[in-house]
Amino acid sequence: MRLCLSWNGDTVTATDYDDFAAAYAAANESGLFNAYYATPAMLSLAGEVSGRRILDAGCGSGPLSAALRDKGAAVTGFDLSAAMVALARRRLGEDADLHVADLSKPLPFADAEFDDVVASLVLHYLEDWSGPLAELRRVLKPGGRVILSTMHPTGYAMEYPEADYFAVTKYTEDYIMDGQTVWLTMWHRPLHAMSDAFAAAGFRIVTISEPPPAPNTPAELLPPDKGSGRFMCFLFFVLESA
Repeated sequence: MRLCLSWNGDTVTATDYDDFAAAYAAANESGLFNAYYATPAMLSLAGEVSGRRILDAGCGSGPLSAALRDKGAAVTGFDLSAAMVALARRRLGEDADLHVADLSKPLPFADAEFDDVVASLVLHYLEDWSGPLAELRRVLKPGGRVILSTMHPTGYAMEYPEADYFAVTKYTEDYIMDGQTVWLTMWHRPLHAMSDAFAAAGFRIVTISEPPPAPNTPAELLPPDKGSGRFMCFLFFVLESA
């Protein structure tokens, strides 16, 4: 959700991202896909976290970090965007353990420092998962968990039926966020490529989840043709370091 974007088809730097960080964060505060879907699902998968040290990888403006902290976790967060980190610090307080860092590079944390890592809507902005997953495993304690969400690969196949589902493919889509048009560049990855990447990094899949939106989701936010409330959007995993 935060690491690699495209603006009018060109690659965006962290500084460029800062230009629309506020609009991006504002859209996520009350929107269906984050406030009522991704964040509640991540919290449900995390379960009881009181006393656990958790790294929020790609923390954005900090809503997931705040929710985990409210449940008793000791949370460290990082994001590529300095503007996002500033918004997170405003939310979490000046003493919050927040960093500007790039998941595609070595992270500024010690080996085996965290009980869990949460990575909400982050990995689909990266072409290569091997280095990032290796870093997440390095900073986890033995038996630690990665709880993550990513774009559902079947959703890509439904949206782009002419595309090759089995190929790792770069694509760009535009979104309206707080009245501003933002172009996001993402990487489609088929399910088998995801599981292969997890295994190569030393993780085993504990859970695969396709949850419904939160029970308190306002009806007007749900797609009108989804009477059951379910829709194809993100895919959630719980991984355990081997």
